[in-house]
Amino acid sequence: MLLSAQDEEFRHRVRQWLAENLTGRFAALRGAGGPGREHEAHAERLAWNRHLAAAGWTCLGWPAEHGGRGATLAQQVIFHEEYARSEAPARVGYLGEELLGPTLIAFGTAAQQRRFLPAIAAVRELWCQGFSEPGAGSDLAAVATTATLEGDQWVITGQKVWTSLAHVADWCFVLARTLPGSRRGAGLSYLLVPMRQPGITVRPIRQLTGTSEFNEVFFDGARTDRDLVVGAAGDGWRIARATLAVERGAATLGQQVMFRRELDALVEVARRSAAGTDPLLRDKLARAWIGLEVMRAHAVATMASAGALDSGAPDSGVGGTGAEASVMKLLWSRWHQGLGELAMEVLGASSMVARGAPYDLDDWQRLYLFGRADTIYGGSDEIQRNIIAERALGLPRMARP
Repeated sequence: MLLSAQDEEFRHRVRQWLAENLTGRFAALRGAGGPGREHEAHAERLAWNRHLAAAGWTCLGWPAEHGGRGATLAQQVIFHEEYARSEAPARVGYLGEELLGPTLIAFGTAAQQRRFLPAIAAVRELWCQGFSEPGAGSDLAAVATTATLEGDQWVITGQKVWTSLAHVADWCFVLARTLPGSRRGAGLSYLLVPMRQPGITVRPIRQLTGTSEFNEVFFDGARTDRDLVVGAAGDGWRIARATLAVERGAATLGQQVMFRRELDALVEVARRSAAGTDPLLRDKLARAWIGLEVMRAHAVATMASAGALDSGAPDSGVGGTGAEASVMKLLWSRWHQGLGELAMEVLGASSMVARGAPYDLDDWQRLYLFGRADTIYGGSDEIQRNIIAERALGLPRMARP
């Protein structure tokens, strides 16, 4: 991606602001949070996220009229890269800012935009995503949660699973079946549901890492207002696909900066140990470096082609297939999971021993264990390959029950 003089000046401003503000009460937050570590310093990271918002560093790609900065794609990439390089803490408002916000800008009513976008931009309200279910994880069209209209409210019954940060969320965007007897993507609606009500129960799921950032969410007659459906009732499948497409936007480049930091650290570990003289491990480390370079080149090319991202609108990929986002998910999930496996090889026998009781993992053990989920959450590898085959390559659809 070629950067202009204005882009480089923007990079300097971002870098300077982060250096000046990741100090004092926020200094200890460097590196806090992220996958497998969302339990770390949540209240402090929320305060940091609101500090970012007050300075205008949230919702960069949103149009100015919706509370954003109207930043170009290049500037969004620059921000996420510099944010990752500074080791700033993982943001707690990600799901609202990066997923729901762009979806509401593209498909929401003016009233919905006025109600929710300012609170997302200011990080006053946190969101979670109610898509996956026990019987509809990667096969999202098999959603069984139902919502029926009773007067001026939708009444929701069902279960969601793997709901990240549901235990701290104020609201959830929920995919539910609103047309009785409908099948697959038909008859689904995209509802905005308040989490703090008697009809909702959140149960943490303990992960391999010993932490619980994922949850089960049970809807037992939960309610939301009739006008809190995004798009038309029954059109939720199209809206949900747009949300999933925008999920792999400019932040992908920031994610790759963090991957680079992990890889560089692993190379240093290898250099200080016998692993550094093992030709097979040296070859694997070199291949990991090449894989990361390929990933970055693909991400830059894909996002540069997706002009809709410049305005913050959801984009389903070049040509509207959505397959490009699936290629990116396939690339990073396999690479990152492989890095965790490689770390175990570099560390050798010591990788099998926890630092202390009851379950005190080091960063490499946490990377390996949490990485088992990389190829599952956000759409499993099998589903991503089907999307690529059917939408991009035009191969026959896989037989479905």
